[in-house]
Amino acid sequence: MSHHDADLIGIGFGPGNLALAIALKERHPHLKAVFLESRPGPAWQPGMLLDGSDIQNNPIRDLISPVNPRSRFTFINYLHETGRFFAYLNLGAQYPLRKEYAGYVRWVAEQVGADVRYDARVTEVLRDGRNPATAVVRLADGSELRAPAVVAAPGRAPNVPEPFTSIAHPRVRHFTEYLDALSEVAGHREPRVVVVGGSQSAVELVLDLRSQLPHGQVTGLVRSFGYRQKDTSPFMDEVYLPEFTDYYYEASEDAKKALNRDLRYTNYSAADIDVIHTLYLKMHEDRLDGAERVDVRRCTDIEGCAADGERVTLSLRERYTGDTEELQADLVVLATGFRDLGSPKEGGEFLPALLNGIAAGVRATASGRADVGRDYRLPAADPDAPFPLVYLNGLCETSHGMGDAGSFSLLALRARDIASSLHSHLTGPDCRAPGAGTANTTAA
Repeated sequence: MSHHDADLIGIGFGPGNLALAIALKERHPHLKAVFLESRPGPAWQPGMLLDGSDIQNNPIRDLISPVNPRSRFTFINYLHETGRFFAYLNLGAQYPLRKEYAGYVRWVAEQVGADVRYDARVTEVLRDGRNPATAVVRLADGSELRAPAVVAAPGRAPNVPEPFTSIAHPRVRHFTEYLDALSEVAGHREPRVVVVGGSQSAVELVLDLRSQLPHGQVTGLVRSFGYRQKDTSPFMDEVYLPEFTDYYYEASEDAKKALNRDLRYTNYSAADIDVIHTLYLKMHEDRLDGAERVDVRRCTDIEGCAADGERVTLSLRERYTGDTEELQADLVVLATGFRDLGSPKEGGEFLPALLNGIAAGVRATASGRADVGRDYRLPAADPDAPFPLVYLNGLCETSHGMGDAGSFSLLALRARDIASSLHSHLTGPDCRAPGAGTANTTAA
């Protein structure tokens, strides 16, 4: 039997695995978990902490409250312990600022007492050659950790659409790198920045750029007629209720596709009405002042991108008139979302790249996507073959629905389900927790 460094290894220590760490601490403290995080310390989306931006999510749907509102790790208790409870209530805000919620995430990471190893970048996950039921997690520094279970929460890969896939240039950046990308134009007197996309993030970036670059020119490129309002009626927002996860999971593949089309504008290619109104008003005010600093190019396809030195040139086509033009920019920010897991034939990822080493042993659906269990576990293609316990945390929108799309809404419940499944498989009636009593506590 292979030596185990822990009962489970968590890859990533963002909100998904942080919620799992809380669930394990409160419900299954006998399980030994080691978490590996590539960042140097706890952080939540540091590249998108824009002034004035909020989380678009009820703060009580935090890392643990939906499962255990009496927990020490709730957002409400964070406000209490940091002395900001009444100050927050006095804001009268519907949603917390992203900066405040990032502080909450960081505080929990520091308080929960998990075994987290920062600056630890995982390169691949393999099966142990001697014991295929053991996972080998390999790190960039050449070290390895072994465990019978892995919970992968690396976050979704950025979606980089054509024609940007072949461009590797510091002046073309995904929006998750936005604050770093701004340094590329810091010394320009009149920088020209293009924001691609019609999402909430796209509108927020256009507003932030208008504020950050008072002498700059900001262009928003959207394929639709304009920035579209999110469908946030309480009926549509029921996609973030736990019952919808069961409903969506049990639906057929064709039904899932139809549901996705019906629900798209509850979360994608659309923005909250308050930021849309703010941008529209700012643009009107600029026109009154005779300084139109924001230009929205609507109904526009991007047919080409060329980067030369410090300049990026985009080839544009108006979708309905066919008119073409070239637009030059000092920086292009892609507010184009993230890639989903799914069938590679349909442009999805079968699994995150770091799981490629075990992908051949994972069962697939008839449509070609990974067949994720209701408990977020990846079943083996051969049910009789030894295979490690591998879970996906925060990557399962294609199997579990919109509540798994990077929102905090169902995060605590997902962590509870994964923790319960781990407990069942690792400490069931016929097995002792692999690694129990033999875990290596030395750092990787």
